Amino acid sequence: MTGIAVPTLPPSLADGRRLLLASTSPFRRELLARLQLPFQVVAPQADETPRQGEPPADLVARLAEFKAAAVAAREAGALVIGSDQVAVLDTEILGKPGNHERAVAQLGRASGRTVSFFTGLCLIDSDSGRRQVEVVLFRVRFRPLTLAQIENYLRREQPYQCAGSFKSEGLGIVLFERLDGEDPSSLIGLPLIRLVRMLEAEGVQVV
Repeated sequence: MTGIAVPTLPPSLADGRRLLLASTSPFRRELLARLQLPFQVVAPQADETPRQGEPPADLVARLAEFKAAAVAAREAGALVIGSDQVAVLDTEILGKPGNHERAVAQLGRASGRTVSFFTGLCLIDSDSGRRQVEVVLFRVRFRPLTLAQIENYLRREQPYQCAGSFKSEGLGIVLFERLDGEDPSSLIGLPLIRLVRMLEAEGVQVV
């Protein structure tokens, strides 16, 4: 009995350009794979420190463009995707908790409240220098959560490397009362609806 050959994607797009994702995030890599386009991942090596007083939308737009530009500068013949995201509660940016205790504190503060996610997206043609930059806003309304619910969720999913301390694509959906936004993939870290439009503007047909 012979196995069935699984077709592999070509190393470049139909027009010969490569599609590069300037990110080390496994979540963005998984999202981009949904488009079924050939792509490679390249670490952008970007300083992600916010500037003093920088609004969240400006921060993610700047960092998304900076990441894409850093890779585009050293990779010819490529379309380079950069993205960055922050979660904001009131006026405070919520980073990745990193451990259980900080995640408990983040979800405790978010309980019964709305957290806004700003996701910056940039696409650069490394040869022409053409670039598109957009910011996508997505809001999450958390249901009132008890400490026991928070502890149970965190022990089961351990989302310690996720801004906001949850995985919306997993069990984290049980924490929410309402989702408000046009592109649910932006909540995970890469706005695919906007990205498809950007790619089409560069002549790349996804379907």
